[in-house]
Amino acid sequence: MSHAPKTPLLDRVRSPSDLKALSDADLAKLAEELRAETIASVSQTGGHLGAGLGVVELTVALHAVFDAPRDKIIWDVSHQSYPHKILTGRRERMGTIRQKDGLSGFTKRSESPYDPFGAAHSSTSISAALGFKVAADLGGTPPEGSGDSIAVIGDGAMSAGMAYEAMNHAGDLGRRLIVILNDNEMSIAPPVGAMSRYLSRLYAEAPFQDLREAAKGAVSLLPPPFREGARRAHDLLKGMAVGGTLFEALGFSYLGPIDGHDMDQLLPVLRTVKARADGPVLIHCITQKGKGYRPAESAPDRGHARAKFDVATGEQKKAPSNAPSYTKVFARALIDEAARDSRVVAVTAAMPDGTGLDLFAERYPSRCFDVGIAEQHGVTFCAGLAAGGMRPFAAIYSTFLQRGYDQVVHDVAIQRLPVRFAIDRAGLVGADGATHAGSYDVAYLSNLPGFTVMAAADEAELVHMVATAVQHDEGPIAFRYPRGEGVGVEMPERGVPLEIGRGRMIREGGRVAILSFGARLKEVLEAAEALAARGIAPTVADARFAKPLDRELILTLAREHEALITIEEGAVGGFGSHVAQLLAEEGVFDTGLKYRSMVLPDIFIDQARPEEMYVVAGMNAEHIEAKVLSLMGVAQVAGRRA
Repeated sequence: MSHAPKTPLLDRVRSPSDLKALSDADLAKLAEELRAETIASVSQTGGHLGAGLGVVELTVALHAVFDAPRDKIIWDVSHQSYPHKILTGRRERMGTIRQKDGLSGFTKRSESPYDPFGAAHSSTSISAALGFKVAADLGGTPPEGSGDSIAVIGDGAMSAGMAYEAMNHAGDLGRRLIVILNDNEMSIAPPVGAMSRYLSRLYAEAPFQDLREAAKGAVSLLPPPFREGARRAHDLLKGMAVGGTLFEALGFSYLGPIDGHDMDQLLPVLRTVKARADGPVLIHCITQKGKGYRPAESAPDRGHARAKFDVATGEQKKAPSNAPSYTKVFARALIDEAARDSRVVAVTAAMPDGTGLDLFAERYPSRCFDVGIAEQHGVTFCAGLAAGGMRPFAAIYSTFLQRGYDQVVHDVAIQRLPVRFAIDRAGLVGADGATHAGSYDVAYLSNLPGFTVMAAADEAELVHMVATAVQHDEGPIAFRYPRGEGVGVEMPERGVPLEIGRGRMIREGGRVAILSFGARLKEVLEAAEALAARGIAPTVADARFAKPLDRELILTLAREHEALITIEEGAVGGFGSHVAQLLAEEGVFDTGLKYRSMVLPDIFIDQARPEEMYVVAGMNAEHIEAKVLSLMGVAQVAGRRA
């Protein structure tokens, strides 16, 4: 049984302005209470834990020193925003986080004036903060007023080029802008690349105590004749230790590193910056992801995402699995193919665990590459691998692949390079909401010449599609699959390459045909059973391919049925639109075929359980059944029967 922590100081906080009346000692105690409250809250709901625990002191210090919402505090990615939400009037609603009609797991402009900018993808905070600052300087008048702009960005997010584009622009403009580098040495996965090594060297090799004292303002306490010499000694010390800083080269005044869990350092530094900054400033804070909760501190991912858990033990309360997850099926299939083909390599953008490539890396470490939060580079890196004779698989979530779309077009598609895109989290994904929904990849890939686009109807089909992708050297190929468990079908011992552009018949029927693309096939079959009980036996087919289309299958279904319905877990403009184009060009509509396309609605669907999201989308078995009845002109009869 869980017990709410005792939080006498936190109980007095209704908004950040209440922090102004607290002493520095009380603020340190408040941070302890906020950490306990965050742990207790996430234990009841599940969600992102480790990132928030790593910024508890920073969150308290920021809200104590600055004046939100007039001052814009922008959390990059915002996995770490739970403590911020608790302090900004949303404590009583934390039990609804990531649930239907509840709080978002990320910052969200429509949720609170204290969330000036929505963020669920990484590396956007500096650009947004600079935009707020320039808008304020030009007379912009947001409802909460205009003050300072503060971007809080993690070291993992600093691996993305967008962060440097923003810093380069900010340094050039020279405007007052505050960037806090939350350096916890770990994003979701351990950070990779030269930037991570640079940051590690920055605080590992420099005399930390000397830099810390300088950051705390020790130099300003010296008698005037000694200050200039101390400043030069400090600069020389930094130069000797690390050869200067990249941030200063980009035009930022650099402060740090400082201990991001020490209020005696955070508060003086933030107050000094608020009082004196006259240009772009970067404050380098060293923090620990999962800080203060041993089960998170000791976990490989430092407690990044958690199901509900027991506070005392950290044990998560996950529902038992009845079928393998699609992600693990993909990973095992790829490992199997790699055992037979040394040209198979895998690339992920900071999501080895989420894509299953951590399993691949254990088996083939020299053939697995984590490029960090750098999807653009990852895609072009794969293009180079393909041009160099390898068979690269880019395992990237649908929502994150959007960030590398220009590279998909120019570096892969135009050059017809055989990059294999394994698109995880296709469709609606649940608690992460609209920002993480895999809604658009079918549309944005199927319109590219020479692309092959597949969708797995079940976990066995996914195994075959991995095998298909390995053997496909004629151009780029993509296959999509949803989050979560498979449907429990019998698994093949080995994947068998599919014939490109060829679907499959699932069941023969009459009058109406349902052509499914992707993982809604299970719902289609349930709808077909319900329709059969009403005397309507639809034909059901699995398209497998959105591009190239199975022309023969589609035209046969159109010719032999009064009506045809397509269904896909994607936005308008995808599979159904391509089918409609084919039917129109072939003159099928001229002969009276009834045609409907079931796609995701033209809205952003907020977080909920996936099954609840598909109710909103109108794509479950009962919705498919209703669509067929309506199309066949028997919906009123169905209503009377009901």
